[in-house]
Amino acid sequence: MISSKSSDLGDFLAFMSREGLNTTAQRYAIAAAFFEFPGHHSLEEFYQYIASSEPSIGQTTVYRTLKLLCDAGLASEIHFSDGIARYEVAQPEGHHDHFVCLSCGKILEIFDQRIEKLQRELAESHGFALIGHVHNLYGLCADCRSKSADKI
Repeated sequence: MISSKSSDLGDFLAFMSREGLNTTAQRYAIAAAFFEFPGHHSLEEFYQYIASSEPSIGQTTVYRTLKLLCDAGLASEIHFSDGIARYEVAQPEGHHDHFVCLSCGKILEIFDQRIEKLQRELAESHGFALIGHVHNLYGLCADCRSKSADKI
């Protein structure tokens, strides 16, 4: 059985071929690392992750490859309230929303069918054809709330 990471990497290689782009060893290494490094990472965080094992790869190459992954539909660029672009593996069949801690920056993926249903109903009631959405909820995580309570 082919793992989803191998499949994603294969999809990236196929995209590069269709687009007539060179698949360099650096692009391959960056794409492979991206699919192995789960979460919501800024360019700088992901670059540091890559640089620890591939110090010859430059930040510009990492950025351009992340953009190619987005163009291929294999990565999503997301923005939270801090204005920093973050990247995550795209999940075309597995939509999710986010809880974002404003204190420590922790990001939790959430999904609740009730929220999805309500959004569709609201769109329909306003005559709006819903194509997609981004739903980020901001607050304080349990750890940060606990730390605040300890200071009181």
